[in-house]
Amino acid sequence: MERLWAPWRMEYIRNPNKECFLCAALKSKDQEPVFIIEKFELGFTIMNRYPYNNGHLLIAPVRHIGQIELLNDEEILTIQRLLSRAIMAMNQAFHPDGFNIGINQGRIAGAGLVDHLHYHLVPRWLGDTNFMPIISDTKVISEALNRTYKQIKSALDNLNNL
Repeated sequence: MERLWAPWRMEYIRNPNKECFLCAALKSKDQEPVFIIEKFELGFTIMNRYPYNNGHLLIAPVRHIGQIELLNDEEILTIQRLLSRAIMAMNQAFHPDGFNIGINQGRIAGAGLVDHLHYHLVPRWLGDTNFMPIISDTKVISEALNRTYKQIKSALDNLNNL
């Protein structure tokens, strides 16, 4: 049997009921260590520390709220703008073939964080699924989070300079 080493997941496994990780990241004075890609007044984009695929991002309102129908119009517009900008940056940095975009609202729908709504933006490439998830329920992430962070951040900086 093959074993994959993923020590960064232990923090999540051992501390599942800590403070909202999105709100905790927003309190950080330095955005890079917490992987905040971009922050506006009402919303922000952050890398998923436990990604389904390289470049897996979360887009969320700043306000700690768990239901999409409770967002106000300004928050909806901000989140949609952040989502669009993240897609443009991903296209520039990684050239994916497509994206999965979605929200899991409520525990029964698969939300790991129920009380702070967030979109998942997962870049996809033709052939990015192999035998590992199917046979061994394991996903291989082939790039370090800090390198992915820098590539997305650089692509966003390029967007800002246009």
